[in-house]
Amino acid sequence: MKSLKTVQSYFKIKHLMNKQLILLLLVTCFSSYSWGQTDTSYGIKAGLNYNGNGNYKSSVSETIDNPDKNVGYHIGFFAKWGSSIYLRPEIVYTSTKSEYKNGDFDMKKLDAPLLVGVKVIGPLSVFAGPALQYILDTDLAGASLSELENDFSVGLHFGAAINFNKFALDVRYERGFSDNEIQFLNNNDIGSGRLDTRPEQLILSLSITL
Repeated sequence: MKSLKTVQSYFKIKHLMNKQLILLLLVTCFSSYSWGQTDTSYGIKAGLNYNGNGNYKSSVSETIDNPDKNVGYHIGFFAKWGSSIYLRPEIVYTSTKSEYKNGDFDMKKLDAPLLVGVKVIGPLSVFAGPALQYILDTDLAGASLSELENDFSVGLHFGAAINFNKFALDVRYERGFSDNEIQFLNNNDIGSGRLDTRPEQLILSLSITL
């Protein structure tokens, strides 16, 4: 049984690595165009996340609980290549909270969006791209949690930004592509069940070019 789980884990990791390789190749292809325009900058960013994770499924009541969204925060770094068309990779530490009837679910993670943007008019631009996510820590109030199905997952970011010289303000939407469930075990009267950690959130960020 252990060997079967090991094989399954191997293929999950290999499948994820293949996804990441494809993303890297796409970024490399685009960069050959973007580099020719070379307008390079980098800086820091921080802001607020209005987040809700996936469904909470309890084995006791056999009900599905949708979370109430709550405010979290993020802080990180970015680089930017290009001008009218640009590539913007980011590394961001994110802390979020989702409120369920039986307790709050806290999650800490590292996000790595790979964004392609287009200047629309004046200071306004729009952008979109995949986002790699690595979950650092999870906590569900009043429950013991098992290991996640996948520490790594992939989602999508898209949004718009307004640039003011060294400052920029952007708002974006994030959604995870696939379910990534974690099991919780009986503490008090919660029972056992599963919780989908997939994020769905609005993100407001202030960026400062250094």
